[in-house]
Amino acid sequence: MTDPVALSLWCVAALLATAVLGVALSRSGAATRLVYGVATAISVAALLSAAVRLLNPLSDTATLILPLGLPWIGAHFRLDVLSAFFLIVVNLGGAAASLYGLGYGRHESAPHRVLPFFPAFLAGMNLVVLSSDAFSFLLSWEFMSLTSWAMVLAHHRDAQNTRAGYVYLVMATFGTFALLLAFGLLAGPNGGYAFDAIRSSARTPMVSALVLILMLLGAGSKAGLVPLHVWLPLAHPAAPSHVSALMSGVMTKVAVYGFIRVVFDLLGEPAWWAGLLVLAIGSITAVLGILSALMEKDIKRLLAYSTIENIGIVFISLGLALAFKANGMAAAAALALVAALFHVLNHSMFKSLLFFGAGAVLTATGERDMDKLGGLIHRMPATSVLFLIGCVAISALPPLNGFASEWLAFQAVLLSPDLPQWALRLVVPAAGGMLALSAALAAACFVKAYGISFLGRPRSSAAETAVEVDRYSVAAMAILAALCLLAGILPGGVVDTLAPVTQALMGSSMPVQLHTPWLSLVPIAQSRSSYNGLLVLVFIAASSGFAVYFIHRFASRIIRRAAAWACAFPEFTPAMQYSAGSFSQPIRRVFGTLVFRAKEKVDMPAPGDVRPARLTVSMSDLSWEAIYAPIGGAVMLVADRLNFLQFLTIRRYLSVVFVLLVTLLLVVAVWR
Repeated sequence: MTDPVALSLWCVAALLATAVLGVALSRSGAATRLVYGVATAISVAALLSAAVRLLNPLSDTATLILPLGLPWIGAHFRLDVLSAFFLIVVNLGGAAASLYGLGYGRHESAPHRVLPFFPAFLAGMNLVVLSSDAFSFLLSWEFMSLTSWAMVLAHHRDAQNTRAGYVYLVMATFGTFALLLAFGLLAGPNGGYAFDAIRSSARTPMVSALVLILMLLGAGSKAGLVPLHVWLPLAHPAAPSHVSALMSGVMTKVAVYGFIRVVFDLLGEPAWWAGLLVLAIGSITAVLGILSALMEKDIKRLLAYSTIENIGIVFISLGLALAFKANGMAAAAALALVAALFHVLNHSMFKSLLFFGAGAVLTATGERDMDKLGGLIHRMPATSVLFLIGCVAISALPPLNGFASEWLAFQAVLLSPDLPQWALRLVVPAAGGMLALSAALAAACFVKAYGISFLGRPRSSAAETAVEVDRYSVAAMAILAALCLLAGILPGGVVDTLAPVTQALMGSSMPVQLHTPWLSLVPIAQSRSSYNGLLVLVFIAASSGFAVYFIHRFASRIIRRAAAWACAFPEFTPAMQYSAGSFSQPIRRVFGTLVFRAKEKVDMPAPGDVRPARLTVSMSDLSWEAIYAPIGGAVMLVADRLNFLQFLTIRRYLSVVFVLLVTLLLVVAVWR
């Protein structure tokens, strides 16, 4: 049998070869079909290989060392159950995005700007998950960041896209620097950069604490934890829609993988306060992310902020897992970790589906502003149904998959009274409340996104003349929608598949779910709680069917048509409909002043003036104003003060270099 890690690396090599092919054939008419078609096939092959490894947990962990990288250690690659799960997430998203790209290439004016980097981006994410030494991990991480950055700048002539690329590059560099410091501390004085050496080495509590903080900074900046999230709402709308789906649905999960790999695997037993810290950051991230999404009228920026919320949900579950593990509560820790990993998988599916839907709307109308959409349910029926499934899933409503993972997270929260530390007993219920608040706000947010974009009457000529997108785009969305439904009605299969991962990291796993009656999902014991997605689906279908039957059976056959009520005005115009801003106005007035510094300016014409009244709303990101703007100002000030250095003579340059070298030698001598 072929070595699974070797097979995965061959898939990576094939993706890199496809990237080279994309460069050579970028101007060819068949380049789009060839590159995306090959990328789809390779991603499916890598997905199947990882699935076979995850479904055979008793097989030995596959390892491979290549004579690359640092000369004394080589490049280590490893495929264990954790890597296999995240490879499934990466390549499922990659296959769906590649299939969607087959249609995208037909509508994009310059697909050659994306073609070479798309398969390289997939290769980089696969390499991050497969890497088993610090050097290979960081090199793959940077490769992943640079290829995605290149696709963010696909439309570089747009000033907003250029700014998005700049901010993304700065944040990616900061994150890599934090990861570099974390691995340096993990390697210790002996320089054991291989993950096996790091696992076996001893470290002080201080070093462990510093590594945890650095991983929150490094992985959190890529995942989108508050306040490191500022690049997401800029980069995701700038990138092409299938790339946005990969960045939001998959790349952020690679960052989650990096955090889990280091904190749960390499770092050893956690301290109880580590769970407290991760819980607090995750809770704040979830609520602020969905509040920001509610305020948006740009559909892709809304989805980007929603990603921040879902990353917060994942880290809430990871914080619970750390807290339970630190206190020896293995079963509860396994439950919390399953909730986190299940939500990782779920979010990759429904967020990719939603970005595909937003891309379809953008292709059909040329608009991302929801206030210029409306009525698309009549003109894009397939996209509207599939986008609705994504909205229901991300709103955590049964029987779709988003409900199952968030329900497991709530079940883990309910086990918090057994924790011995009073701080955790106080913070965990608060985190549960924040989780419930974010779920409620998410439902409101996606009622707004779907209602304003697809229902009502068209608000622009572009929305009025929209047509359905190509079959490849619809097929990619349909596959993800079907998977969201399948994972929602049969969540026990997913939980059982994740059992080897929790067993490896926590030493325990949830009860076997497929042996439960009626395929119910049982977190701890049947007597405590259970959920059956299949029965919920049957109940919804039966009640809906009976309602339709009785309405048609007993309703009057007389049809009366009347004009829609227009608030006592004689004619109804699309401008009288709810807009994105008016829908979120109550939430904005409750939270906006404190969280976003929202300001409303009303321009009301005088009586007799026929000009329309205008409401202008301005908001700001407090993270940007409190952290990044002052840092940027300080950097510019220092740069201005040091500008004279570029005009020195050669003698003065040599003098400066000499003084700096002497100073460095003195510092090293004193330090030793």
